[in-house]
Amino acid sequence: MSADDFDEFYRDTSQRLLRYAYGLTGDAGDAQDLVQEAYARAWQRWGRLIRYDDPESWLRTVVSRLSTDRWRRLRVRRAKAGSVAQPATAPAPSEDTVLLVRAMRRIPPAHRRVLVLHYLLDRSVAEIAVETGASTGTVKSWLSRGRAGLAAAIGADDSSPLLEGDRHAGRLG
Repeated sequence: MSADDFDEFYRDTSQRLLRYAYGLTGDAGDAQDLVQEAYARAWQRWGRLIRYDDPESWLRTVVSRLSTDRWRRLRVRRAKAGSVAQPATAPAPSEDTVLLVRAMRRIPPAHRRVLVLHYLLDRSVAEIAVETGASTGTVKSWLSRGRAGLAAAIGADDSSPLLEGDRHAGRLG
């Protein structure tokens, strides 16, 4: 249980966790904030966390919960203040990214989570079932419903290039 162990854990997992957070939020800045908070919490619990079978799964759970809380706060804030313009500090996202993020926001959080785990982090159905505590049948159902929800939100059928299961996060930008 040393700082070096934590540093190595961070180096090995941070990019995957950032991809995961981006998949959940659709916003690079929000994703970075969630990942930073998750690692701060991990550091505080490092003595216990290092003994877990899969500490990275614990981090993803923290990011998922923080993301859900953030979505709730944003909904309340937007209901009160209307749309808040975001400063343009990054290049504009591609049209496909905008469509995908908008569609992801319209599907239930459980569906969004399994889609991100499966397509952005290349997790198998069995791995997702273990991480979420759901049965493999439930995970398959969430994946199927998530894809159908995305197709409906995008206004496309399952053969849309946006839904063909691109497994590379780099294609989102």
